[in-house]
Amino acid sequence: MKIHNSSAITPFGGLNFVIKEAIDLNINTLLSSNLPRLPQQCKYNWFDILMSYWSVFFCGGDCAEDLAINLKNGLNNNPYINIPSPDRVLERIKSLSDSTQICTANRGEKEHQFSLAEGLNRLNLRMLSLLPGFNKTNVVLDYDNTLIFTEKADARMTYKKSNGYFPGVGMIGKHVVYVENRNGNSSAHVMQHETIERMAALLREAGITIDVIRADSASYTYDIIKSMEKTAKRIFIKARMSEPLEKAIADIKEWKEVKLGDEILFRGSTTFTPFIRFARGNQDKTGSLNEYRLVVTKEARKDGQINLFTGEAFNYSPIMTNDFDKTDDEVVFFYNARGAQEKEFDELKNDFGWNKMPFSKMEQNTVFLLFMAMCKNLYAHMIVRFSEKIKSLSPHFRIKKFIFRFICIPAKWTVSGRTRHLILYGSHFT
Repeated sequence: MKIHNSSAITPFGGLNFVIKEAIDLNINTLLSSNLPRLPQQCKYNWFDILMSYWSVFFCGGDCAEDLAINLKNGLNNNPYINIPSPDRVLERIKSLSDSTQICTANRGEKEHQFSLAEGLNRLNLRMLSLLPGFNKTNVVLDYDNTLIFTEKADARMTYKKSNGYFPGVGMIGKHVVYVENRNGNSSAHVMQHETIERMAALLREAGITIDVIRADSASYTYDIIKSMEKTAKRIFIKARMSEPLEKAIADIKEWKEVKLGDEILFRGSTTFTPFIRFARGNQDKTGSLNEYRLVVTKEARKDGQINLFTGEAFNYSPIMTNDFDKTDDEVVFFYNARGAQEKEFDELKNDFGWNKMPFSKMEQNTVFLLFMAMCKNLYAHMIVRFSEKIKSLSPHFRIKKFIFRFICIPAKWTVSGRTRHLILYGSHFT
């Protein structure tokens, strides 16, 4: 076996098309005009810094050190970007962090740490506006919090009994539109109504109109629902079981049998006005409370334990909405579609580095979370764009398969007649 080494050949030839597409979208101009001015003696611009870091993940890496180990030699003569050192990349990203805000909820004396990064969230929305497939009109906005376990020095104990952060994330389809970090000891419902209002303000500023907002049971509080009513025309929230809710379920007289695989469920609906007791205790006028539709799916309990208020041995899954037009089944199917967000979190954590944060402070890691959310948004565009041209690609591919089928193409740049040419070794594009 004879081995011939050539520093001019890169094993990641497909990356050139990704970088060129980002330039064609004017992302380089966007970064230069929206991020702080770099010193005149700086050899790299913001596009060099961020595209180099994003390239690590587009090539199957998971940390900045891969720039020096795996990427720099192959991209040394790239006409599109200059590759900085890993230390330079991390230093510049870290410099964009804002101070963490320490807040106290109305009830309790416990301190909560929030990292807002409003400027970078605004930058993310401006970048999304450059992507052809991003819709701004009457969108469905999904909100959820996700645990990120980490042993960073400032990470607090989560309800899962491990240290970590608990960022709140807004998504429109596959696109991340908002990220607000909070420490792990702050439950998802704590001051969430303020998070919703901050997110809604930025979306309005970006010209995005929200038709629906969907959220899980952590959003089932009076303040959060009021904020969501101001944000969207319709809301779909998983309701939490309580005495008033159980009494409302007991009033449902008609139950439709639903077969789900081998299981038999029952589904019914009623109208319901939540938080009456809370509103009275806070001297709120009853007129400010709205009547909602409650769609309930029930399943027989295996232990046979009877509910005190309903008089039945069932587990209940209630969805509360102000949409009175959809059928019961349509409400359930529409709400359950937000389960796709768990797949998006899985991609963020395992494909785009959210499970392996590089910095020691929460506010610095918030910058990282947002930049990698931008990378995911960019990938969502890239995989659709290139799958239209390359038969071996599908718009549903995770990034690993995209790397194998598109990025990993041996290539080198040559100069002929004062013109640069990219030579590919393989038949990927035939």
